[in-house]
This record gives sequence, C-alpha cells and structure tokens, in this order.
Amino acid sequence: MSIMNRNTPKSLVNLNQVHKENLKKRLTHRLEAARAKGNQDLVQMLEAEKQLLD
Repeated sequence: MSIMNRNTPKSLVNLNQVHKENLKKRLTHRLEAARAKGNQDLVQMLEAEKQLLD
C-alpha cells in the first residue's frame, strides 16, 4: 500500500520512484556479489527482499 495519493506533490512521487530504483540497483549488486561468493543463505534473503520491492 502506498502513502502517495492524488494530492501528493509530483516532486515527492518522483523522489519516491528514484529512491525505489536506487534500492533495486543496490539490491541487484548485492545479489550478484552473494551469488559470486556462493552464499546461498544471503541470496535467499536478498531474493525475499527483492520481492518486497516489486
């Protein structure tokens, strides 16, 4: 559920989108590093976190 509604200023909506995209990029990088190290426990945790962001 989003706290954004039709009365939210457009700049805040854009900021929220940029923030979410940055989180996804960092998460992707962390997933790649965990996979490269063979850390399956961390991969599973990060995959679960990724589902929360989608």
